[in-house]
Order: sequence, then C-alpha cells, then structure tokens
Amino acid sequence: MKCIILAAGYATRLYPLTKNTPKPLLKVAGKVIVEHIISKVEELELVDNIYIVTNDKFSQDFVDWLNNFDAKKTIKIVNDRTKNNDDRLGALGDINYTINTKNIDDDVIVIAGDNLFELSLKEFVTIFDEKKQNMVVLHDVKSMELAKYYGVVQIDENRTVVNFEEKPVSPKSTLISTGIYLFPKKTLPLIKKYIDQGNNTDKSGSFIEWLHKRAEVYAYVTDETWYDIGSFKQLEEANKNFKG
Repeated sequence: MKCIILAAGYATRLYPLTKNTPKPLLKVAGKVIVEHIISKVEELELVDNIYIVTNDKFSQDFVDWLNNFDAKKTIKIVNDRTKNNDDRLGALGDINYTINTKNIDDDVIVIAGDNLFELSLKEFVTIFDEKKQNMVVLHDVKSMELAKYYGVVQIDENRTVVNFEEKPVSPKSTLISTGIYLFPKKTLPLIKKYIDQGNNTDKSGSFIEWLHKRAEVYAYVTDETWYDIGSFKQLEEANKNFKG
C-alpha cells in the first residue's frame, strides 16, 4: 500500500502566515502538521512508501524539512510543478499526477495535508484489507450549520455511502468527510477517467460524489478529535486542544 499526503495547496486563507510557509509545515502541539499525520501512517505495516505531493513554490521547503526528519518509512517529495493558486492541479489532479509519475500500481491511502486527527488508522486499514473496496473516514460534527462547510455524507445501514454533497446549503446529514480515503488498486483507472471527463479536480470529495454512483464506497465513522486547519480560528483551537 502507498500513502499520498496532499500538500500542494497555497493556503491563501491563512495569509500572511502561509505566504512563505506551506500549511502542512506549520507547527501545532509542538511539531509540524505533516509530522502528526506521518506518525499515524507509520503505524500501518501495509504502507511501504509515503509520497508528499506539493508545488514548485514549496517543494524545497519540504525537501529541507525531510532532510532533518527522522522517518521510519520511505518518504518522497513530489513536485507537481505548479507555481501559484491559479494553476494548481487540485486534489484529484495531484493524486493522479503522483500515481502517474511514481508508477503507483497498488492500493492507496490518501490524506489531506492539513488534517489533524487523534484516530488510529489501524482498524480503518484492517477493514479495508478485508473488503478491498473504496473507503472514507467520516466524522459527526453534530451540527447541520457546521456541516454546510464540509463534504456531507449519507450512509445506509451497511455503512455504504449513498449520497455525498460538497458544502451543501441544506445538509441531509451531520456526517462529514475528513479527507482520509482508501482506494483499492482497481479504482486508480477511475481517477483518470474522472479527470478525463472534465470533472472538478479541486476537491477530493467531489470524486467521492462521482465514485459512489459507480462503485461501492464504505464509511468508517469516528467521533475522535479531528481538525481541518482551514482558518486562523481552527488553527488556534488545534494549538490549544490537539494532543496528537
């Protein structure tokens, strides 16, 4: 299994803090965000390579960070060659770019690089290894108002995804996608198909919205602490409360 950490955004909502520092390299609870993520991935025996996909502007920052990081697994920095927010490939574009340039032909776990979560990924991966179907980690925000800001998911009694809406005006659920996905090897061609059809490549959730109508997608629901570092308020809350 390969891991792709999405870190190619420009985080303009956090300017000036992220003008010269990539968001995943901001410090929270004593270490940079991406190190919190990697510590979770390093618990997974099935993962043999971690790819951190970033952009041309911040690629050297990640290389410099990696040179001073004591990794337990092989980590490679992938430069998607984009230079600003206007020419970015988007989450799906970056996943596809990494799969193609690194010749990935394996199951893939994808994690958004601004994710902070206390959940252990072990059970999630164990269930996936049994099912060999697409899976997504969901978190119950317990508020319809809050759900409007995320990818909202509805599931059935078997925890199969039956509906997905990105930032809906009227959410049908308080279950939201956390930006953690598992795709079996057989799904990789569908990522290319999705892009070739001209679909939105910016949000990984948009792909799930498309995918669940064509293949089974199962949900793993957690109530453990999770932060999506998309604003100064969330960053401040994470610094106060996140334990890692």
